[in-house]
Parts: sequence; C-alpha cells; structure tokens
Amino acid sequence: MATTSVKSNGAGATTTATVSAVSSSKVPPVARPLAGEPEEVASNINYHAQFSPHFSPFKFEPEQAYFATAESVRDRLVQQWNETYIHYHKEDPKQTYYLSMEYLQGRALSNAIGNLDIRDAYGEALNKLGHQLEEIVEQEKDAALGNGGLGRLASCFLDSMATLNLPAWGYGLRYRYGLFKQRITKEGQEEIAEDWLEKFSPWEVVRHDVVFPVRFFGHVEVNPDGSRKWVGGDIMQALAYDVPIPGYKTKNTISLRLWEARASSDDFNLFLFNDGQYESASQLHSRAQQICAVLYPGDATENGKLLRLKQQFFLCSASLQDIILRFKERKNDKGLWKWSEFPSKVAVQLNDTHPTLAIPELMRLLMDNEGVGWDEAWNVTTRTIAYTNHTVLPEALEKWSQSVMWKLLPRHMEIIEEIDKRFITMIRTTRIDLQSKLPSMCILDNNPQKPVVRMANLCVVSSHAVNGVAQLHSDILKAELFADYVSIWPKKFQNKTNGVTPRRWLRFCSPELSNIITKWLKTEQWVTNLDLLVGLREFAENSDFQEEWSSAKMANKLRLARYILGATGVSIDPNSLFDIQVKRIHEYKRQLLNILGAIYRYKKLKEMSAEERKTTTPRTIMIGGKAFATYTNAKRIVKLVDDVGAVVNSDPEVNSYLKVVFVPNYNVSVAELLIPGSELSQYISTAGMEASGTSNMKFALNGCLIIGTLDGANVEIREEIGEENFFLFGATADEVPRLRKERENGLFKPDPRFEEAKQFIRSGAFGSYDYNPLLDSLEGNSGYGRGDYFLVGHDFPSYMDAQDRVDEAYKDRKRWLKMSILSTAGSGKFSSDRTISQYAKEIWNIEECRLDGRKEGKNKSNSNKKTRISHGRGKEQRMCLTAITLCNNGVVEQRSTDPCADTRMLEELK
Repeated sequence: MATTSVKSNGAGATTTATVSAVSSSKVPPVARPLAGEPEEVASNINYHAQFSPHFSPFKFEPEQAYFATAESVRDRLVQQWNETYIHYHKEDPKQTYYLSMEYLQGRALSNAIGNLDIRDAYGEALNKLGHQLEEIVEQEKDAALGNGGLGRLASCFLDSMATLNLPAWGYGLRYRYGLFKQRITKEGQEEIAEDWLEKFSPWEVVRHDVVFPVRFFGHVEVNPDGSRKWVGGDIMQALAYDVPIPGYKTKNTISLRLWEARASSDDFNLFLFNDGQYESASQLHSRAQQICAVLYPGDATENGKLLRLKQQFFLCSASLQDIILRFKERKNDKGLWKWSEFPSKVAVQLNDTHPTLAIPELMRLLMDNEGVGWDEAWNVTTRTIAYTNHTVLPEALEKWSQSVMWKLLPRHMEIIEEIDKRFITMIRTTRIDLQSKLPSMCILDNNPQKPVVRMANLCVVSSHAVNGVAQLHSDILKAELFADYVSIWPKKFQNKTNGVTPRRWLRFCSPELSNIITKWLKTEQWVTNLDLLVGLREFAENSDFQEEWSSAKMANKLRLARYILGATGVSIDPNSLFDIQVKRIHEYKRQLLNILGAIYRYKKLKEMSAEERKTTTPRTIMIGGKAFATYTNAKRIVKLVDDVGAVVNSDPEVNSYLKVVFVPNYNVSVAELLIPGSELSQYISTAGMEASGTSNMKFALNGCLIIGTLDGANVEIREEIGEENFFLFGATADEVPRLRKERENGLFKPDPRFEEAKQFIRSGAFGSYDYNPLLDSLEGNSGYGRGDYFLVGHDFPSYMDAQDRVDEAYKDRKRWLKMSILSTAGSGKFSSDRTISQYAKEIWNIEECRLDGRKEGKNKSNSNKKTRISHGRGKEQRMCLTAITLCNNGVVEQRSTDPCADTRMLEELK
C-alpha cells in the first residue's frame, strides 16, 4: 500500500515524496552493476535495496533509496576502479601520492553521476521507483574530513588528477566526528560532533588486507653492527578505507585512501576485563580511537599536542609503508630493482606542513627496515618529496616542542638532528656569507626557553621542490620567508596558482548557467578546457544573452533564498543584491570589517527618510564559516553577526532594504547553493596574509563580482577578468609593514565612519553582550590583542567607498550583467586542471596513464594540441583567440601579451 510523506528537501522547499513499497515492487530486483538504461538502473537500485539491506524490509523511503542508489553507482565505480588499479600495476608509471590532513569532498552521489555522465538515467530510474533524484541527493551527509580551503583544494586536485588520467592517489585520515558541526544559539556558536558516520558511508570500501603497524613512544636500540632500531612503545594498526574518485567522462577512477587507527585483539586484556577493570582492559583500543576521532583536536595541553602529532605521524607512516609496498610489488613482477629507482616511480606531495614527518619516516623506513645507507636514503628522500606552502601566518608554520617529539618519536628526532647537523655543516663550508643567518635557517631551534622543531624549515631543506599557491604568495615566500634558502637553491622554488574543479563548481552546482554557456559557446568542451570561457566575451553586451544569464542567476538566487528560509527562518528578497562572505572565521580574513560596514549601512538607513531609503540599493548580506572552538575573538565575530542580523531583520523600517544573515554550519553542500546564488563576494583579507584562496575563484567562475584587496589570488583574478570588473580597496602588501609601524608610533587617525560604527555597537543597539574585548583589538597603538594588527581601521574608509561603487553599479542592470559575464569569461585560468597539469609536468614528472590506452598529446597532429595564451582583452588578441578556436580549441602552454607572437605560434601549429 502506497504511503505519502511531506518533507523538507533541505533547500527550504516542501516536496511530496511518494515512499512506496508498491512502486519498487513493480521493478524487478536484478543485479545489473553496469546498467546504463533507466529500467536496468532501477532494477539494480532495487536489487541493492533488497539484497544489500541496511534497514528493515518493506521500507523504501528517501533515506533507504539514497543508500541503495549510492551502492548502485558504486558498482560501476568499483569496476572502473579495479581496472584502473590493474592498469597502473601493469604499466608501472611514475605515480603521485598526495598527503593531506584534510579533504572536503562534498556529496559524492551528485558528483559521481555527473562525472560518469549517468545523471539522466538515474533521474528516470528513481522516478520509476517513486522518488525524485534531487530529494535523494539531499539525503547524503557531507564527509567531515576537512575544515576549509586546504581540504577543498585537495579534493579539487583529486578530481583533476582523475579527469586528466594521471596516475595519482590521495592519502588522509578517516575522522569519525570531523572538526565539528556548528549550531548557532543565543549564546553564539556551539560545537557538536559531526554525524556523517553515524550510520555508514556507502562510498567507502574497507580493505581488510591493507593494514600497517604504526609505533608511538618506545626507544632506540643500537645493534652491534651500528644499525639502529626503534622498539617498544605502543603499536596501532592502520586500516585502509578507500573512496573512489571518478574522472569526468573518463574510465580512470583513482583512490582517496583514508586510514583508521585500531588496536588488535591481542591488546585487549581479558583478565583485567573479567576483574572489573574495564577501562584498563582496553586502554590501547581507547587510545587508537582517539587518533581518528576529531580533526584538529585542541592542543592547549601536552596531551592535545601529543594527539595532534600522533595524527600527523599516523598518516605519514601508514601512507609511506603502503607506497613502499606498492613499489616493491610492481618491481618484483619485473625482476631486479634498486632503491635509486624509487624517485623515478614515486612522487610524494606534502600539502602544507602537517605531513612533514613523511621526511624522517621515509628515511627511517629506508635505513632501518631496508638496510639503505644514509647517503642513498637521503638522495631517495629528497628526490621523492615536494612541499606546498599554504601560508605565511606564523601559527600555521608549525613548530613542535622537541621534548614532545623525543617522547613520541625518538628515532625520528635522531634523524632530524642529523639532517640539521649536515645542513649546518654545508652552510659553514660552502656559504660562509649565510652563517649569521643559521639561527633562523636551521631546523632545530635550541632556544633553552622553548626548544622546537621548525617543520617548514625541515620541508624546505629536504624537498626537491617548494611551491606557493598564488603569484603574490610565491613572491613573498621567495623575497621574505624563505629568501635565504632561495639564495642556495634558486630553482627549488616555484609558483602553482591554485584552481578549482569546474565540474563541481559550475557544471553541476549551476546547471542553468552551464547550459547557457554550452549553448552560446556551441560546445561543452569548456568543462574540461576552461580557457574556452573566454569566448563568452563577445556576447557580454548581447541583450539576448544577458537576459538568459539574468534568468539563470535568478533561478540560483531563488534556490538559495529557499535554503536560507529553511536553515535560518529568515526570508530574503531575491531582487536584492546577494552579498556573500563564506570562509573560516579569522581576524585576518576580516569578517569584522564586513559586519562593521553592515552596521554603518544600517545606521545610515535608520537616519534616512522613507523616500531617501527608496533610492538605495537593497542588499542581503550573508556571512558563514566556522570559528575554531578555542579562538575567542573569532567566536565573538560570529555572535556579533548573528546579533546584528536579529536586530536588522526585525526592523520594519529597514528590513526591505537590508538583511543580515549568518549562515550556519557552512560546508561544501551549502557552498553549492551560496556560490551560484551570489552576486557580490567579499574577499577582504589584509593584503599579504592570504596565500591564495579558492572560494574567490569559485565565485568569479559563477559570474559573481568581487570586492576585495590585492591579496592572494585576487591579484591574478583581477588581471584576468579586467580591473574595471573588480571592486578594489585597501592597503597593498608592501604598504602593510609601514602602516603597522606608523600605528605603533601613534600616527593613525581613524575615519569618523569607523568610529561611528564601533560606537553604535557599544551603545547596546545589538543587545547586552559585552563586545568591548573584540572592539579593543581595534584600539590602541600596540600590545597583545590591540593595535588593529589586521588594519581594519585603516582600510575601512576605502572599503566603504568601494561599497558605494558596488551600489551604483548594481543599479545599472545591463552594466552589472556585462561585468558578471566578463567575470566568468575571465576565469579560465583558475581551473584545477591547469594547476595539476603544471604540478605533473614541473614537479612530479608524471604523465597520463589512460585506461583505454590512448595518451593525449602523443602521436597526434598539431591541430589537436592544446594552446593556452594570456587572456588579454585587445582587438588583436580576440582575433588570435578566434584563430585558436579553429585549431580545435587546443592549449599549448604559453603566456603572452604580444598578439603578433601569438599569431606566429598559431601559424606554426597550422
């Protein structure tokens, strides 16, 4: 008998879902793992519902339908996965292994059916089973494996590695409770555990045959022959869980391997348990569960520091043991091999300093387990490992207490000491001019007050390549942070500007806009060749195109408005300017500047007459992001945003012209609604403090305009989309040190508008909460927590002036639409496909290993080459770009501002 339930679809809309055993009973449950037709797909889904049961029988509600659908999709992934693995084993290409403490994957179902090009088939199949695909997709919980840009970037990179058919894997940890789920209450942010594994993840495949021992504590024994061995201590088991990563319209499916920590049954003391000493009986089991319980556990205590260090080493040790085993297995099939061949088959990329312990661990495994001498082990290690730096912030350049390191990893500290000793000797013998710099350059800081290991220094000394993630960031690394190392190894340092996957961040999250792009470009190839978006420039002022563009943007805004209503209870006007800032809450990202601007806007609106308000630009300001649990000022900012919203949104005089919304529990799935629905994005960090950022790229790609500083990738985005399409304000990176010095000397004079906004908060207009500690960070000239280190006060007047320019531009609809179109058209550079291609060629030295055997760019005519040139915007270059389209829209890596040179290049291609 059919039943009907009415439920929210998670986007604020109410849908009627027919949950019917009758509907599914009409479809035969037949295993068809490679099904392509809707009828076959429906049978395979129903097969999993009945024969891979996870719930009580006779139910086929949306949750059950989601798990059955996911397992049906996984059938196809598993076959491609296995074929890819076998292909790699047979071909034995050089392979990249990407080590990252974070991955923010987002929902897997919508991404998988999109990449596999089976969305329509699954939509029709679910209709036959009484469900809507959109509702089933909403049942999936985001995997809580990351926090912010670092994890999202890693996930974009995996998507591009698979799409480009590159032999590569990702390694991470399987966090059970993630960072935290954010709940907003009257007291502000509340942190609760993520529940993504409360039931199970249908995308994981546990590999019971892939288990490695990981040791902690213990001591080092010296054998009679002088060799050393790490013994004793606690031994945990690292168990592999694999997640398939499909490429877009390719058979290649790579892996994200996640490690879970376990103790063995031998570590359970049955005698103590039967004696009633239950906790003592399973101490090691409890400690093992702690390792993968939470992402970034608090480290204010020594136990917290030990746990974080355990997590980092656990990832590095398990991953490297796995990599070495795979190298041996492939080589054993082909006869004799040498360790000197290891770097020609293995590339290990460290995503920030968290996996730095891979360096001494690879040395230990080679020397202690494989009997390799120091010189050869060092040669192998330095040729294998590369390091990506993501920040110049001191707190992110990790420094670990030497005493904690000696306690947890005594053998690794011996190795690090030796690396440091040899580096110092090298400087003293070959670079006498740098001897005075040794205290800051060496790996071990032996300050008796606080001796630490500088992890970034260890990475730079031990890696064959070091890269920043935006041109400005890389320039700062070379000119300031790592300048002395650059003088030793100038070729070691590179730039790899970040990118985002256009599949998840445009093709799938904004189907209306994507369909318009495909229609007007007359090709869908832009999904894997984002440079083709430049072709939209010729339609930027076309009235028909603008109307279609506007309709697509409005569809996204309506979808977002429904979500906001469901998530917060706040009704927002889709005809207002949607102004969005979503990212981790941090003082340098300056959400405080944003909300101070909103407060000033609210105060001015209150002072206007009703007629004057009608001349303003209505605006909805949305801010979202998580504040780290122990970061007090960040949590105060969250509370302030929410308090301001509560007052503004309930003010009948103003709320038709201004709304302020804090979007709770920001994650990838929420971003997939916010970013397509955005019209203005605030990327307003203090210049020189953001390494790159990728959310700015996602917003720009979706036709959202940016108000921002010259920081991170903003610099390159502004160059690509055109200065007139970017609302610039604020101090530049080279001005910041001088401005801070002037502030210390009492030379700063605040803008009256800035003082007015702060005073309005202090007046109690937004409640009785004491915001003085937060506002005090903006006061004074120096001192801990004072002196406005992030230059909010200095940049406030130019920020408000830029906001005035935004208001005026938005009133001119045709002008705004043109700017929006040009934003998307100029985003071709910011594809993670481009970034990963550069890593593959310039750092990893790997080539594609396509499952069907074909190699792009090999044995092909010149007309099939890919050509990439600068997105200059002059007449000659537009002509040149047209010629490129005639050359099969290919991309040959060349950045040129000379149209004549581009024309010569095209002639050669012809």
